[in-house]
This record gives sequence, structure tokens and C-alpha cells, in this order.
Amino acid sequence: MASEFGVLAIVPPLLAIGLAILTRKAVLSLFLGIWSGAVIYTGGLGIVQTFDWIVAAVAGEFHVRILVFTLLLGSGVAMIWNLGGSYAVRDWAIAKLDTQRKAGAVAWLLGVVLFFDDYANTAIVGSAMKDVSDHLRISREKLSYIVDSTAAPVATLGISSWVAFQLSLISDGYAAAGVADHPPAFEVFLNSIPFNMYSILAIVMVAIIVFSGRDYGEMLDAEHRSRTTGQVSRESARPMQDVQADLGEPSTKNPRLINFFGPIAVLIVVTLASALWTGYSPGASLMDMVTEADFASALIYGSFAMVLTGFVLGKVYGILSLGEATDTTIEGFGLMLTAVSILVLAWGIGEVVGALGTGEYVAGVVGDSFPVAVLPALVLVLAAFIAFSTGSSWGTMGILTPIVIPVAWNLAGDHTIIAAMVGVIFSGAIFGDHSSPISDTTVLSSTFTGADLIDHVRTQLYYALTVGIVAALLLLVWGLTRISPIALLVVGAGLLVGIVYGLSEFDANRKGIDPAFVDAPQESSEPSDD
Repeated sequence: MASEFGVLAIVPPLLAIGLAILTRKAVLSLFLGIWSGAVIYTGGLGIVQTFDWIVAAVAGEFHVRILVFTLLLGSGVAMIWNLGGSYAVRDWAIAKLDTQRKAGAVAWLLGVVLFFDDYANTAIVGSAMKDVSDHLRISREKLSYIVDSTAAPVATLGISSWVAFQLSLISDGYAAAGVADHPPAFEVFLNSIPFNMYSILAIVMVAIIVFSGRDYGEMLDAEHRSRTTGQVSRESARPMQDVQADLGEPSTKNPRLINFFGPIAVLIVVTLASALWTGYSPGASLMDMVTEADFASALIYGSFAMVLTGFVLGKVYGILSLGEATDTTIEGFGLMLTAVSILVLAWGIGEVVGALGTGEYVAGVVGDSFPVAVLPALVLVLAAFIAFSTGSSWGTMGILTPIVIPVAWNLAGDHTIIAAMVGVIFSGAIFGDHSSPISDTTVLSSTFTGADLIDHVRTQLYYALTVGIVAALLLLVWGLTRISPIALLVVGAGLLVGIVYGLSEFDANRKGIDPAFVDAPQESSEPSDD
């Protein structure tokens, strides 16, 4: 159904995104985006409607759980810091990870391994690698990119909260197409994986950037600044989280590795166990439990167990008294206030685009009369634009799947094109999500790496666009030729290698700097994140 507000439906999200990128003031930009939507929606000043949408964003059960999870993770991070765990793991990792390449490789590998949830992925990898990356003069922008570009893409390819959501969308799409006799949703999902080209190539792109040590665009500037001056953040940046500034120096009593790895291990184990428990029913298979799991609740249980583990370790090793541990828990909430504020406002934009029918308007503009050969590439671009405008991968999937699957079935009438559409929608949604400053995963990636949100978006955008363009070209080739998508992925990986080397040389020569810094000698002075 087309939006009654027409082209005005896309104004609020684009205004918020544009202002955020231009002014670097995320909170102000998001608020103004919501307010502009309220003006359009009410035809008046819109102040009351603005706050109604913000309250509605907070009132949603899923959003409340994510906010509780985020706050508890802040407390968990604060616990690890005050127990000396961050320093212990930093000192241990520095002895093992003495180059930028090694540190980047470990961050990439952790991002690939922690596939069960993108939120937990960003929290764990960002927290684990931030101090080590700082020591090795890897910019916060680079670490945020590594974390963000492995979290959601990996979660769409394994057993995760994303896959549970995807399976329900596949069934809904077939139902919307009126097709009763179709393959099981999980089979369609498996067949869709090779067509999820943006996600797969985004993971490959991170590996290419890390192992080649080459950058281009604003990331090259950030890395040059960090490696040559020790400033891991831009001078006037506003990090989403600054543990040392907020909590001061950690305890130096008995800094042990268990004070870092213990709480994180508990977070992972309890989250996974809780997810399966919430999805359990008599006779349920593992896949049934994953599909029915309540991942938002599981994340709360896991993060709470993480905080409790900090209490126990503080007592066992005589580092924190009960009162000090309680104070640390509360102080940890404060670490997340900026992130929570931006998340709430980003979700508020989601309320705006829902009320104005932004997604339906954009989808309706495209229509359903176009050649099947260009359908995959077109849907990728459409999904990317909706996700970019709304800041929601899941929202984009929910909007497009019941529209695109019936269109594809009517045009082609075969299950291969349906599987391709499923993979393409997921790819486009994540592509747009990676490019948008109003995306929750973008916000959380910046938060747990201690990066400035807009700096993260601006530097990652070059790489997201590169991968997105390559994925669109490959999908166009597949639509025209039906060559194996796996073979096309191999070609895409080769293209990315050539593009990274070519653009890094060109950009570095243009700027008069070295295109590759990996394994450069480290200075003895500590880096600054001022």
C-alpha cells in the first residue's frame, strides 16, 4: 500500500542522516528528523507527536529488553575494567599480538566465531580488542569497521537470532504469494546463502583490509593519524564510550586474565543456554529451539550473569567489596547513556517511517513490472535504500519479503528465484544498515569500540559502498546468465582484492602518504584518544 504522504515520507530519515553526517551531532540530528516527521504527519508544530513517537519507541517490549541488555553490558564492561581484567588481557595480548595485522586478524576471527547474535558480537569483540588496538595504534574507526562488518553479516549465515527471524519471513512470503506447496523454510534459507552476497563479501572485505594493511577514503586518513600521532580518535571526536575517563584507573590488585575472560565466557554460555531454554518444548529439535528462542530475553540473562560474575570475582580475589561492586554496576549504566539516547531516537525514527509509510512508498515506486534478469540487483538496491533510510535491517526485511516473494513468483514461478530473493533482501538490508548512522548495530559497534558514531559511519561508508556495488554487479550477472552464485562469489573476492590495492595506491599517492602501515614499528609512548 502506497504512503498517503508521497515523497514527503522519505524526508525525515534522510534529513536525520544528512544532518548527522554533516554536523556530526547524532542526537540533535535524530531529534530533528523525528520532529520533521511529526510536522509532516500532523500538519502543525508536531511537538506532542514527536514525544509520543519517542515514548512509543521506548515502550516496545523488544526495545526495552535491548535497552536493559545494553545497560547491563555497560555494567559488565565496568566490572571487567575495575577488576583489572582489561589491563590483564591487554598485557597478555600485547605479548602475543605485536602487530596491527595480528590484532586485526584476531578481531576479525572473533567476529566470525561469535555468530549467534550481532549485539553480543559487537559487545564482546569491541570490549575485548579496544585496549589492544589502542596500544598498537589501530584507529577506533578501523576497529569499529571490523566489528560492525562481521557482526550482522555473520549472524545471517549461522544459527542465530537473525536466522530465526528470517525463517518466519520466508514462510510469510510464500503465504503472501499464495503458494501452499513449497520447500521447507530452512531449505530455502540454505539455498539463499550464496545469494547473500553482500554479507559474505563484507566478511571477505574485512579480511582483505586487515591482512593487506591497506585502506582508502577517510579510513586511510584515520589510520595515518593513528599510526603517526598515536591519536586513535579524531581530536574533536566524541567517543560513544570512554571507560577510563568515566571510571578512572582500574584496580592494580591481582590483575588476572580470568577477570576478563570469566565474565565474557559466562555471558556467552548463559546467553546461548537461555536462548535454547526459551525455545524449548517437549520433543523440539535443536532447530525448533533456535526458531522459537527469545533472544532478547536471553541477552538480558547473559548480561546479568556477566555482572554477577564480576561480583563473585571481586569478592574472591579481594578486589571489590560488595559496596564497590554495586557502585561499579551503577557507574556502568552511565557508560551507555549516549548509546541508549541514540538508540531510542533511532527507534523513534522507526516510529516516524512506520507512521508515514516510508518503506511502502519506496517499494511502491519501483513497482512490479521489470525484467526478471535485473530483479536481484534491483531488490538489493531497494533494500539497501530502505535500510539506510529507516536504520533497521529487520524492518526492511519485514517490509520487502511479503512484497518481493509474490512478485518474483509471479514473474518466474520457480523456487530458485525465491531463494535468490531471500538472500538478496538480507544482503541489501545489511548493506543499507552498514551505511546508516541511525542503525542500532552501527550505534552499538561504535559504543563498544569507543568510537565516534559519525566518524565510524563516514569511514565505513567507503567499504560498504565498494562491497555493495560489487554484489550488485554479480547479481546482475547471475540474473542474465544464471552462472553459479558460488563461482560469482569467488570472482567477487578477486575483484575486491584488486579494488583495495588499486584504490589504496591511488588515494595514498594523492594524499602523499604510505598506502600500507601494517607491521610498522611501534613507538614506546602510549597512544592518546583525545
